[in-house]
Amino acid sequence: MYQKILVPIDGSKTAARGLDEAIKLAKSLGSSVRLIHVVNELMIVATYEGTVYSGELIEALRESGKKILAQAQNRVSAAGVNVQSELLEAHGGHAGTVIVQDASQSRADLIVLGTHGRRGLSRLVMGSDAEQVVRQAAVPVLLVRQPE
Repeated sequence: MYQKILVPIDGSKTAARGLDEAIKLAKSLGSSVRLIHVVNELMIVATYEGTVYSGELIEALRESGKKILAQAQNRVSAAGVNVQSELLEAHGGHAGTVIVQDASQSRADLIVLGTHGRRGLSRLVMGSDAEQVVRQAAVPVLLVRQPE
């Protein structure tokens, strides 16, 4: 059924809940898990435009992403699930687009994604990578909501 499960992670509790669900599914189905972390340069440009430190900030985000991936990879491996991971970058785009592209390139059968489940103004202001993934993905997407 689902042989390759793609799990985008960002180090949040919400992403951890998504990862927990992906591990359960992978164990029950004998699937493998592909972890990705997207370094999103758009967030830096929108927040720190014009600063001389943006290069250092991007590098710090990359290092943080590597640590997040390593911790998640250890969790998946400890559960006895085959896992691989990759750090990706959203060059001038949105993380949701990178996630959908990676799902296609890696031939994922399912995307499992933690979501905050924001509604109304907070969703409009902050945007939603989860919503973008659901709208654009060619494969099923399992959204795991963080309890309020």
